[in-house]
Amino acid sequence: MAQTVGPAGETATPSADIALSDADLAALKDKGYKAALLWHTSSDFVNAVSAGAKDEFARAGVEVVVQTDAGFDAARQRSDIETALAAKPNVILALPLDPVTSAEAFRQAVSDGAKLVFLSNLPADYKHGTDYAAIVTDDLFQMGKQAADALAKSIGGKGKVGWIFHDATYYVTNQRDNAFKTTIEKDYPDIKIVAEQGITDPARAEELASAMLLQNPDLDGIYVTWAEPADGVLAALRASGNTKTKIVTLDLAEPVGLDMVKDGAVVALVADKAYELGRAMAATGLKSLLGQQTPPFIVAPALTVTKDNVADGWKQSLNRDAPQSILDALK
Repeated sequence: MAQTVGPAGETATPSADIALSDADLAALKDKGYKAALLWHTSSDFVNAVSAGAKDEFARAGVEVVVQTDAGFDAARQRSDIETALAAKPNVILALPLDPVTSAEAFRQAVSDGAKLVFLSNLPADYKHGTDYAAIVTDDLFQMGKQAADALAKSIGGKGKVGWIFHDATYYVTNQRDNAFKTTIEKDYPDIKIVAEQGITDPARAEELASAMLLQNPDLDGIYVTWAEPADGVLAALRASGNTKTKIVTLDLAEPVGLDMVKDGAVVALVADKAYELGRAMAATGLKSLLGQQTPPFIVAPALTVTKDNVADGWKQSLNRDAPQSILDALK
């Protein structure tokens, strides 16, 4: 069975395997340990990761002294790191924006002896166990596979589908997209991917989907690489009066979620367990602080969210209630 692998081909360890024991917690408490959360942006996803991390740090009596948002700016992230190091954190959780810039920027943290745990990305030439404790990310293969299974179920296991993938070298989206394609090709012989379209700018999704639908008006379903471009695909379906083609996409977002609960084109959203990502990151950093060996690559489970489980799914993924518009539409 194919599975998620790390950026350098590392085998995945389930996040559930990373847990602090009572002895670990006792060894960490009252030591004055501090943590920093250096994020790439702000979003519901980042908020959920932060909540999972903060709750785990709190169990160990570790104070989060710095939290930053780099606004997807590598230079700003570098400045954030310098600011954070002044607070002398023992554990740093971060998503490195640019492998080269980040490698230089985090080098001082490594020299200072801080334990680094990275979310989904790795600075160039960093060595596990020496420079960082672990990379933690989603079970990327399962996200793509579950999207394929959900779309197949919605069209009765047969028909023609389109595949809108992220046309950039980004290992998170690449693994998810390819897992969808692989699953359809291997597990669903009566479903054919008859149209493929790469996308780099979500703002062009409606235009690209309209062209795909013009050439393939009989598509039964479309896979879209993540929720923002899926909103554009939804707009293209509505503009053409298409009520037949089903959509499945990855990650939770209000517009596609609302369409799903109103029985529109969207049939499923496959999400990660963001709160669990944060918990596992914090636990890994603390285990490393205790001198324990940590696996190089850790994955949190994927979750298929449909109309039937949307309220519970939102809570499981993001540790918050679904948007009010979605909850109201369920009534």
